[in-house]
Amino acid sequence: RRRKGGRTHRHMLRNAVAVATTTGTRWRTTAARHRDEIRVRGAVVSMERDGGDRKDARVIELHPFVFRQFDDSGYVGTRLDCDKAEFERRVNEFFAERERMLDGDRPALVDGYAPFCKHLFMPNFTSAPVGALEITSGVEKKIKTAYNARTDSELPVLERFVLRSDFSDLPPAKFLDLILYSKEQLFKEAAATDKRNFHMDAPWGLISVKAQDEAYELPMNPITVMRNELISQGGSGVPIDRSAYMRSVEYWSKHVVLK
Repeated sequence: RRRKGGRTHRHMLRNAVAVATTTGTRWRTTAARHRDEIRVRGAVVSMERDGGDRKDARVIELHPFVFRQFDDSGYVGTRLDCDKAEFERRVNEFFAERERMLDGDRPALVDGYAPFCKHLFMPNFTSAPVGALEITSGVEKKIKTAYNARTDSELPVLERFVLRSDFSDLPPAKFLDLILYSKEQLFKEAAATDKRNFHMDAPWGLISVKAQDEAYELPMNPITVMRNELISQGGSGVPIDRSAYMRSVEYWSKHVVLK
């Protein structure tokens, strides 16, 4: 199916999809992908039938973990200067349009580091600049360190960063990397950290947003790779992949997070 008009926007979406699907991301088994597509398509059909108004028609729901990117002025990484409900609405609209554009030719979501993790790359509609800078001689002089925990249930770890206040006229990033976890995984993590009141309706929870100029997944920070192994301390319970960890070290040896 094709929508009339909006050729420029569709062109941006098509470019984002093309780049994201040529980055060497490993496909999961056909059966696993098919289950994901059935679940997502069912939610999209529900959204289109109900006009996107009902909360249980959402495919993607903001998880409380991502709220800090909207609310915490001291957050290390991409900060978002828009209303959370409006952000969620625009993300779901983008996803539905991408589903219609692809029309089953390929999965709408890009595989992440584990079966329960997916990525959605969309043009940046916020003012957020890139979340990390390449380390140059000028940037290196401004690097700071501090022990930080992302939530009360996590152990503080040593992080390095530069302050965005030390840099002027940073342009908005080209893309937003929307990192999604499956509903099942998020309930599993909630149980492991004794969050008894956790609830969500959508099949996918948005747990993090990265503003960047690339429409593909960048390596996560090495300390995040290590912390993810400890589900009791707020991680996802995924064992460390040494080759992925070394790729992370290579990238983050040359880049620093913008706070």
